[in-house]
Amino acid sequence: MEKPTERASIPDAACDTRTTPNPNQHPNQLPTLPPLDPGGPGGPAGSGLGSGSSFGSVPGGPSGLWNRNFRYFFVARTVALFGDGMIPVALTAGLLGAGRPASSVGFALAAWMGPLAVFVLFGGVLADRFTPRRMMIIADVLRLGGASVLAVTFATGNPPLWAVYVLSSVAGVGAALFQPGVASTVPRVSTDVQRANAVLRVAEALMTMAGPAFAGALVGIASAGAVYAANAATFAVSGVCLFLMRLAPAPHDDAARGTFAAELVDGWREFRARSWLWGVIAVWTVYGFAVLGPMLPLTAVLVTEAHGSGAYGMLMAVNGAGSVVGGLLALRLRPSHPLAAGAVALPLVAVSLLVLALGMPLPVLAAGQLLAGGSAAFWLVMWSTTVQTHVPPEALNRLHAYDVAGSLLMVAAGRALAGPVAEAVGAPELLVAAAVINMGVVAVLLVARPIRQLKRIGLV
Repeated sequence: MEKPTERASIPDAACDTRTTPNPNQHPNQLPTLPPLDPGGPGGPAGSGLGSGSSFGSVPGGPSGLWNRNFRYFFVARTVALFGDGMIPVALTAGLLGAGRPASSVGFALAAWMGPLAVFVLFGGVLADRFTPRRMMIIADVLRLGGASVLAVTFATGNPPLWAVYVLSSVAGVGAALFQPGVASTVPRVSTDVQRANAVLRVAEALMTMAGPAFAGALVGIASAGAVYAANAATFAVSGVCLFLMRLAPAPHDDAARGTFAAELVDGWREFRARSWLWGVIAVWTVYGFAVLGPMLPLTAVLVTEAHGSGAYGMLMAVNGAGSVVGGLLALRLRPSHPLAAGAVALPLVAVSLLVLALGMPLPVLAAGQLLAGGSAAFWLVMWSTTVQTHVPPEALNRLHAYDVAGSLLMVAAGRALAGPVAEAVGAPELLVAAAVINMGVVAVLLVARPIRQLKRIGLV
């Protein structure tokens, strides 16, 4: 950040003025959340808001977390993540099994991630214009079609590479249309945004482990075509669940809109207007490039060389278990300054980098992965909740798209350069440098006043 100690002159300062609810506000209009009642069901041990809240219920279901709309959204999101976890396994097994070179797997995955990173900004604008639910349903239809065609082509023969790349790109475009709407849907289906994010984070961690494991077993029993058929089924289930949701219209859904380009520019203005938001994302681009990017490929190489591929798979499962623990912790803790609390957890990621760089025994590496998964999950819940409760709903999809696009591009660049840099300076040295940068990022997050002092909306 250019001025880390500068107080913001907009509602991102510690004394946010948007916490007073309007009794005449539409029940689904969520520019702010009201204070929680610590003595009622909205307290830390409860699941809903206090009885005096103007958000006493979510349209389509009772108050509390597991209302009708949240149940449908939870199933849609969980099943889709389970399907996403199958894609790398299906591509690898299908292409290598057909005698294609190993490079084709990387190109196919790039064909999926490239459109996702490029088109997610447009997906944010479209979600604001046509409502997130509609765009997510369209995205699931696209991904259902692409996965179905891949299932048929892999099951009936050896598909040409250009077809695999094109259909992978279709899946990437679908993901770009789907992802921006996730952020703005959570506040519309749950009165307890932090708890909803924590539950979704736990489910995501479990699906990250379950998806590849299921795909690997299915490849062994059947074929890559069967994996893609299962993948297509997950998008069908997701689309049906989203279709069954009944969200009351928000006032901004039918607001007058400018041109597509004007809304893209307006989203950039909204992004720049919040110093805590662009400050975190600016810092996170460095973090994604220098820490998250190299961490996965270097861990895979060093652990596999020293302990075998089975040990690497075990460590990834432990990392996923850590993410579950971090999500469960975020269910219980409600820090008054969520971004500061999330930043305090991030040094545990540096621990995992250092024990790997030092070549520690496998149990120590597992402990490091457990800590890294838990701390990263806790930060992500704090970050997601902060964005969803501080950003006006009419701009949330576009601003979330900037976050996703920046993260994807920088992490991808970090992964691509990790190998050549490690060969030049050494993998342990690169991991130590990443650990140092990790701590520098934590320091910046805690020193920057708009980030450190931002309060949780809904705190009494």
